[in-house]
Amino acid sequence: MSGIGRRRFVQGTAGALALPWIVPSRARAKGAVGPNDKVVMGVIGTGGRGGGLADGFANMKDVQVVAVCDVDKARLEGAQRRIEGKYAAQRAAGEYKGCTAYRDLRELVARDDLDAVCIATPDHWHALAAIAALKAGKDVYVEKPLANTIPEGRAIVAAAQANKRVVQVGSHERSTADCRKACEYVRSGRLGEVKTVRIHLPCSDGHHQAARNLKTIPPEKPVPAGFDYDLWLGHTPLVPYCPERCHFSWRFILAYGGGEMTDRGAHVLDIAQLGMNLDATGPTLVEAKGVQTPGSLYNTFWDYEFSFTFANGVKFVGSTARPRGLSFDGTDGKLFVNIHGGRLLPEPSNLLDQPLGPKDVQLGRSPGHQRNFIDCVRSRQEPIAPVEAGHRTASLCHLANLAMLLGRPLKWDPVKEQVLGDDEANRLLMPPMRAPWRL
Repeated sequence: MSGIGRRRFVQGTAGALALPWIVPSRARAKGAVGPNDKVVMGVIGTGGRGGGLADGFANMKDVQVVAVCDVDKARLEGAQRRIEGKYAAQRAAGEYKGCTAYRDLRELVARDDLDAVCIATPDHWHALAAIAALKAGKDVYVEKPLANTIPEGRAIVAAAQANKRVVQVGSHERSTADCRKACEYVRSGRLGEVKTVRIHLPCSDGHHQAARNLKTIPPEKPVPAGFDYDLWLGHTPLVPYCPERCHFSWRFILAYGGGEMTDRGAHVLDIAQLGMNLDATGPTLVEAKGVQTPGSLYNTFWDYEFSFTFANGVKFVGSTARPRGLSFDGTDGKLFVNIHGGRLLPEPSNLLDQPLGPKDVQLGRSPGHQRNFIDCVRSRQEPIAPVEAGHRTASLCHLANLAMLLGRPLKWDPVKEQVLGDDEANRLLMPPMRAPWRL
């Protein structure tokens, strides 16, 4: 077995310190991938979402996935076997050398032969992984939300710009044709003046109810063999292991994720932002209220209501109303966009009957979110979900959570990215990182 048999899986700090954190900068000499070359990729995080993304890239004829990384040995070995199986014919023909497995992402991003990296770790690892890859000269596909804090997101943007790398944020609803159509109609004035966007973000799925049912902090359990828990925690505080903390359910713990607000909220708010042409700014006022489950390991918010007011008077007003999606409310009509899938519900029903013309806003269409990323790796053009837009979308989610945590409105400066007149809020924007991790 390539790679994994030569690497130890340890649960202690020594494993986390095996390599220096700062990866030397080395932009690849060839720059854009040649038209006849395959895009060579590595994948960091091979769980449910990461595994699906790895398969998607491996299924493309002009891509080779040659490296995978995960702190969970079972997931890592499973991903390695699956990826190598997809290239069996190419390997037999001598056109594929295999997929190397890594426990530590620093080993993966240090490889000189990678053009791009896909990052699908828990949210708290997005920033460190993305910045390491960008500094090492790799283009990056990173799952949404872009980062788990606003300063981390801004650091990713800065790293992408400094290293002239392509970053596609995994806000894949931007690649849905009907979502793009809805935004074109809004931005072309077909709904009249739109000053309110209503956000529906329900918490009614089975995994939400399971999380709400947990009323305690589960007792400590032994760390499973083959799971590097210290490395999984990364820069977050060292706390006792329990299985409820990690795979999938991490999203309901603020140290690692932001609950439904950053989960599907990042999709819904992203389309609101695109439709209102607000990708390069943020709100000036954030108001939000919600409840946490007292005494629970899961401290993200439920039963929330929130609003974002922008300098131009536009408001995003959200709640846990169903169905999941958003409504652009204009003076001449309304347009509801379902998330996921993008099904459009216009009011009046003939609102979309008149097609857009050449003078209307044209946002183009995507060949698919992952395909668009690979195309941009080749062309060096900006992808469908660029890094600044992803940062601004994630910022909305984090600001709503922060306003709920503090129980008060926040006056936000979208240029300085600071809360005005609120030192406590500004301190909470970026919790301290556990050594040796740092941006």
